[in-house]
Amino acid sequence: MPASTSKPLRIAVLADSDTRWKWGALTAHRIAPDSELNGFLLRGRATPTPRQLAEVGVPVDGVREVTAAEFLGEIEHESYDVVLLALVGGAVQAVLHGLAPLWPEAARRPVVVTGYVGVVYEKLADGLLLRHGADVVLANSRHDAERFRAVYEGVGADASSVTEAALPFLGGARYEGTATGGSTATGEGTATGRATGTGTGSATGVVVFAAQPSVPQSRADRTYLLRRLVQHARLHPGREVVLKLRSRPGEHTTHIEELPYQRLAARIEGGPPANFRLAYGHMGEVLDRTDLLVTVSSTAALEALHRRIPTAVLTDLGVREALGNHHFLGSGCLASWEQLDAGHRPRADEEWLARQGVAADGSYETAFDAVRKRVTGLLEQPELPPLSPYYTTVTAPGYLPGVLARHRLDGVRDIEVTGVRRVVRDAVREAARGAYRHGVQRVAPVIRRMGEL
Repeated sequence: MPASTSKPLRIAVLADSDTRWKWGALTAHRIAPDSELNGFLLRGRATPTPRQLAEVGVPVDGVREVTAAEFLGEIEHESYDVVLLALVGGAVQAVLHGLAPLWPEAARRPVVVTGYVGVVYEKLADGLLLRHGADVVLANSRHDAERFRAVYEGVGADASSVTEAALPFLGGARYEGTATGGSTATGEGTATGRATGTGTGSATGVVVFAAQPSVPQSRADRTYLLRRLVQHARLHPGREVVLKLRSRPGEHTTHIEELPYQRLAARIEGGPPANFRLAYGHMGEVLDRTDLLVTVSSTAALEALHRRIPTAVLTDLGVREALGNHHFLGSGCLASWEQLDAGHRPRADEEWLARQGVAADGSYETAFDAVRKRVTGLLEQPELPPLSPYYTTVTAPGYLPGVLARHRLDGVRDIEVTGVRRVVRDAVREAARGAYRHGVQRVAPVIRRMGEL
C-alpha cells in the first residue's frame, strides 16, 4: 500500500540468527516506526531463543519459525507492503529466486529490502552479488555505499538498489568522560554501582571486552585474549573489568562458537580477580556503564564510537583480514593490551567516523531518510518490475543451483497430500528437524571438543 495512507505498513522480517533478527527488526522500525511487524525465523542451527528475541526490544505481531518454502507460501497468500530479508547472502539469493516466480510480470507486490548486519570486511563481492535482486540493498555507511555500487557496476548489474543508511541499533547517551552508572546483568550475579573513571587512563572505571563467537578462532588466541583481560584486571584492581559475551550457554548466534569464553574463564588459574565479571544482555545497557570498550573487530566498536566512548581495536594478534580488524585502519582505534595496560586511550579520527556511518556528529536522526524516501517511492508506484537477481542459470550456472539446493528451493515442489498422509508427513518432518538441530547444537560440538583432547 502507498506510504502516504494513514494505515500502518505491514512488514515481514525473515531472519536466521540473533544478530540478523536484531538488525532486521530495528531496520524495519527505522523505516516505519508505526508499522505492523511480523517476524519469521528461518529454521536452522542459529535460530534465536525467546531471550535473544526479547533483547532487541522491538514489539512484533507474532514470531514464527519457518523453512524458506513456508515463508514463500506466507508471502504468496498474505498481503505485505515490505519484505525485509535479514539473512546470510546465500539465503537471501535463494529467497529472491523463490519470490521472483510469484510476480513474473510487473505487478503490485511487496518492496524487498536486504543488507548487512554490521561491518563488511570479507566476501564483499560474493555477499553483495548474492543480495542483488532486492529492491533496496542497504549500506550502513557512505564507505559501504561506494563499495557496493562499484561491485554491482563492475559486473554490469543495476546498482540503483544500493541505498545509504546506518546501523539501526546505534544510540544511547553521549559519553562525557564518566559512565552513567546503572547495572549490568551478569552470569555471576549483578555488577552494580557507578563508574568513576575519567576514561583518560585513570586507575578506576569500567573496561569492557566485547567477545566474538568466531574471531579469533583458535584456542591459543582466545586463551591469550582472556589471559590479557584478566591480567588487566589484576594490574588495575580499582577498575571493573567485564567480559561481554554474545550468548548464554546453549544459545547459538550467527557464527558457531567452538570455544566459548565461559568455558575458558572457568579454567583461569587461581580463579578470576574480584573486579572481573562476565556479562550478558543488551549491549546498549552495558555501554551505559563503559569507560573503555575493547574488541578485536566487533560491531560493538561502532556502537561505542557512536557514543564517543574510548574504543580500542586490538592489534595483539596482528592486523589481519581474517580477524576483521583491518577494517579499522585509519580509525585511530588500533591498540595493544600493552598500551592499554599502560593507560593509553585511543582517540577516534573524525573523518573516519563520518565515512563509516557512525554519525557521532549528531546526524544519526537523518541517516535513514534516504531509505524511507526510496521505500515510499516504490510503494507509491502502481506496479513494480519483476525481481531480477544478477545470478541466473545463464550468469552462474555452476553456482546458483547449489545455493538454491541448500535451501530446498531448486525447483522441486512438494506433492500435495491430504488427511492422514499430511499429518504423518508433518510429524516426521518435525521429528527430523528436532533431531537435526540437536545434532548440530549439542552432539557436534561435543565430538569436536573430544577431537581436541
